Amino acid sequence: MAEPRPILLSGATGLVGGRLVRALAKAGLPVRALTRDPAAARAQLPAGAEPVGWDGIRAPAEAVAGAAAVVHLAGEPVFAGRLTPRRRARIRESRVFSTRSLAAALGELPPGQRPELFLCASAVGYYGSRGEELLDESAAPGQGFLAEVCQEWEGAARAAAGVRRVLLRIGIVLAREGGALPRLALPFRLGLGGRLGSGRQWLPWIHVDDLVRLILHGLRDASLEGAVNATAPEPVRNAALASALGRVLHRPALLPVPALALRAALGELAQELLASRRVVPRRALEAGFQFSHVEVESALAAELGGGPRR
Repeated sequence: MAEPRPILLSGATGLVGGRLVRALAKAGLPVRALTRDPAAARAQLPAGAEPVGWDGIRAPAEAVAGAAAVVHLAGEPVFAGRLTPRRRARIRESRVFSTRSLAAALGELPPGQRPELFLCASAVGYYGSRGEELLDESAAPGQGFLAEVCQEWEGAARAAAGVRRVLLRIGIVLAREGGALPRLALPFRLGLGGRLGSGRQWLPWIHVDDLVRLILHGLRDASLEGAVNATAPEPVRNAALASALGRVLHRPALLPVPALALRAALGELAQELLASRRVVPRRALEAGFQFSHVEVESALAAELGGGPRR
């Protein structure tokens, strides 16, 4: 039998990419992992994953050629500090410019060397803040800095010619290794947890293992194309998430954080925590994808190693 063609993966040492690369290795699929530091990455990557150096924007042409698919997850973390002009530029460049470069590289390849799929991360920030409106993939884009970045990001991915394109609009990823969950859990561990602002805002979320499985589904299912909401079927209000965190960690959830305090601490980024996005994964469900974690409390318990108080 012919050897499987490799998956070209950016962000292989990141929060989602770390679990994805292990799942790909378990499935016997070789990986070319784009990384700024191949020597350091080699020590983290499983067998069957080959680190390939890049500058975060331009991937070597020889890395793209012959790959079965390109999975692009890398990008500057949004919640790594205030949205200064420099951080805005880094967030935009790390997403839009790198996607534009990969799309151009795909289009320049002869058909026989071109990957079949370009799967690119996007985010539910695409929708802006929409209150009670139910948001599936047909919903119009919203307003604000992150909504604009997501629109430009997806536009860059759609420019990839001659390949199937899947754009994953990812919600809050629940994972113990990093991202939002450790930051959300810390005040509760200290006995200072509670809702943010009014607590009525909708939060779209997804367990990290479901996100990995959805990416694998996208690799296998040739009918899946275009925007796909990568969120659990049941978004929760912020107050419900706070209550679930309190139960899982056996801590009170009684101390609300006023919106004014969030804005004083985080500036413009506070709006991302106060925004309401009632996102549902219509395309994933129609494609037959089955979520392992539908209720947020089970997802929190799986990652935080606890369970609700009985």
